[in-house]
Amino acid sequence: MAGRSEDYQSSLGNDDIKDQEDAHESSNPVDKEQDIGGDSMAHLASNSIHRSSSRPQLDLSKAAIQGTFEERDPTILLPNQSDDISHLALDIGGSLIKLVYFSRHEDQSTGDKRKKTAKQRLGISNGIRRSYPILGGRLHFVKFETNKINECLEFIDSNQLHRSGVDFRHWGSESPNSQPIDNAVIKKATGGGAFKFADLFRERLGVSIEKEDEMDCLVAGANFLLKAIRHEAFTHIEGQKEFVQIDHNELFPYLLVNIGSGVSMIKVDGDGKFERISGTNVGGGTYWGLGRLLTKCKSFDELLELSQRGDNRTIDMLVGDIYGGTDYSKIGLSASTIASSFGKAISENKDLEDYRPEDISLSLLRMISYNIGQISYLNALRFGLKRIFFGGFFIRGHAYTMDTISFAVHFWSRGEMQAMFLRHEGFLGALGAFMSYEKHGLDDLMVHQLVERFPMGAPYTGGNIHGPPLADLNEKISWVEKFVLKGTEITAPVPMAKPGTTGLGGFEVPSSKGGTLRSDASALNVGVLHLEPTLEVFPLLADAKTYEPNTIDLSETGELEYWFTVLLEHLPDLVDKAVASEGGTDDAKRRGDAFACAFSAHLARLMEEPAAYGKLGLADLLELREECLREFQFLDAYKSIKQRENEASLAVLSDLLMELDSMSEETRLLTLIEGVLAANIFDWGSRACVDLYHKGTIIEIYRMSRNKMQRPWRVDDFDEFKERMLGSGSQKPHPHKRALLFVDNAGADIVLGMLPLARELLRRGTEVVLVANSRPALNDVTAMELPEIVAEAAKHCDILRRAAEAGGLLVDAMTNTIDGSKEISSSVPLMVVENGCGSPCIDLRQVSSELAAAAMDADLVILEGMGRALHTNLNARFKCDALKLAMVKNQRLAEKLVKGKIYDCICKYEPAG
Repeated sequence: MAGRSEDYQSSLGNDDIKDQEDAHESSNPVDKEQDIGGDSMAHLASNSIHRSSSRPQLDLSKAAIQGTFEERDPTILLPNQSDDISHLALDIGGSLIKLVYFSRHEDQSTGDKRKKTAKQRLGISNGIRRSYPILGGRLHFVKFETNKINECLEFIDSNQLHRSGVDFRHWGSESPNSQPIDNAVIKKATGGGAFKFADLFRERLGVSIEKEDEMDCLVAGANFLLKAIRHEAFTHIEGQKEFVQIDHNELFPYLLVNIGSGVSMIKVDGDGKFERISGTNVGGGTYWGLGRLLTKCKSFDELLELSQRGDNRTIDMLVGDIYGGTDYSKIGLSASTIASSFGKAISENKDLEDYRPEDISLSLLRMISYNIGQISYLNALRFGLKRIFFGGFFIRGHAYTMDTISFAVHFWSRGEMQAMFLRHEGFLGALGAFMSYEKHGLDDLMVHQLVERFPMGAPYTGGNIHGPPLADLNEKISWVEKFVLKGTEITAPVPMAKPGTTGLGGFEVPSSKGGTLRSDASALNVGVLHLEPTLEVFPLLADAKTYEPNTIDLSETGELEYWFTVLLEHLPDLVDKAVASEGGTDDAKRRGDAFACAFSAHLARLMEEPAAYGKLGLADLLELREECLREFQFLDAYKSIKQRENEASLAVLSDLLMELDSMSEETRLLTLIEGVLAANIFDWGSRACVDLYHKGTIIEIYRMSRNKMQRPWRVDDFDEFKERMLGSGSQKPHPHKRALLFVDNAGADIVLGMLPLARELLRRGTEVVLVANSRPALNDVTAMELPEIVAEAAKHCDILRRAAEAGGLLVDAMTNTIDGSKEISSSVPLMVVENGCGSPCIDLRQVSSELAAAAMDADLVILEGMGRALHTNLNARFKCDALKLAMVKNQRLAEKLVKGKIYDCICKYEPAG
């Protein structure tokens, strides 16, 4: 195919089935061209995405700069702008419209002096390393059926997605290369519909569609996803998915096979560097066209559904049919290998109507998929490529299609290559169009700066639309109530299709191993990508590449079912606490019921397809629960409980500190560790611990727990830790320079457990940084709550008071701290930083920049609690000394991890290196 010039842009019509429909209807002659898929059509593209500097309409009335004069690129507030959406891009095909849009939600500056002082202490700068900032916000993925384009237009208009996207710092200035801009907002789009519906977008929305080359967008979208999403790629063999982690430094070159009406095979060498090296005219259009003639199916999805119930052995000639039911082992062919697709139709005296449409569809699907897989392997072999990624309309999350292509690649390569697929493959074009904006803000994003979350209404991959996008809270609640009132069980976190047809609860058919696969069993959900540029990899991990946060493998037999049961059993109590935290109002009860149904639906969806949201770990399940609470506006379900437990614990802190001070050094250290383990019993996430709350006051339970502390513990490295802290004989070790204490629960856990341990470290001259959640999760203490707790504790202890003043935690001492008082600056500081997450667990591949900065001078890490030291990070290794402390409050976990029993304790010490 000829290369692009300024006056001509070639069409790659065979790359997408959608263009088969568009070609008949588009009035644009370029759009009517069809690529026949030959090798002679190859072209080389380099940095060919056009960057638009178009400026849409914004309401600038009463605009104001937020921040101080010394800040570089301060935030500009637009109080009269309905939303702050940076960009919208579309991929408009014959069957589906895919939208990608970015919503920007700025954090409001609180002017917190404590936070500023901590940043000064930790050396955190507000400077940036690029000419324009990476914006924090969310990248949304939405789908509509093309024949319902009016719904798409209404969605764009109601959310004001078309009135956005300005580069504020250049507002009012003209680039020398910029073109005059009329009153229309310019938005990027790819696909045949970008031509076909251009006038409709202008008439309805005042939007001028700027068409982007489909192959440019496809490659740009794939490159971004493979570099930025941790578990984007997966294999699919015999119905089983396995996610593949790819080092973005080792990504290129790879082969991208786009299966649309025809097939294009693209060798990708880097960003903007790719070449179409081959193709075939036997693709999705062939399957649809022949299938329509042979089965009378009216849609591509209907044809795929037929294949789910098919048996290709009634039509295909197998090796066993030729050799009397035996293998042809001499050349490595099993009896079940297809020798000739549709071969039995030659020898049987049957007409077309004598064959089942289901069998025809499956035979046709396998014939085409095997052919594509073989040609892809041969091209990868030709160019020495080890990775092959498949995408396009033909894939659409269909289990048999992916299985068949995977089998072909594995068969012809003798297991040396694997077919890989992409979770977001249906959105490659739209994402690539989004990235064609001049300053889209995604260029420098790293995998640790993207967090994918799954709200109600998250779309599926594949072709089926399971319902409208649900954004408004009342709309989400209404959907849930609609199902409840009808008595319909919610089996997925999206509006349901009719059972027994497409979508949820569809057909059960035999897989190649005799199990069952539904028509959409392999369809994956596409969440909202939260762009959080302040997240970083924890620098003290010994090896970030091999680090795996989750301790429990949910793919093991019975694990998923067990933990789902635990979460469902805890759900009523959680709902009660959430509703009570909002005053028990009717609105809170309504939201609580909706949350319970929605979270149950998430669990049902994951039980049905564990890989639906990507690689699943126990930490992901717990994070999902917290996100679902926030989605229904329960921001801190345990707030009043935490406050009550903090007050009760602070009331007895003074007595505990006096008791500790009366002890010898060695006894005190042991008592402190016992105190941390004993106080960790207070955990509203544990059913066993919730039952304890009914048997006594918080102080009574704490004392009971301490009295039962008897060594040796189930994992007991205390003696090694004691030697590092106190030394042996006359040798006294140097104190640690800085300790990071990852704290867990509010109440006794922080006040009577971790704060006294922090005090001991401060007494020894070690700087202490308390690391707490950025957002609430169960009864975990947050970084926002810690300064007030420390301030109250400091009233009972001079060591804590001086350290808190030095660390900027006491508001009444802030003036002296900021002025640089010599007395305070020479004290060992006690500081608080956010960890960057809002879950009972922590993934150290994604922590706040504050925490990453604090870690640079740290030589001791203390992880406390089941979530941070057992569910996650039990096996994590660090570059510095590490101490992991937890009480095991789950019998199954105790048996599995330490071969122990409930309430066993873990004191795991690992020296640096």
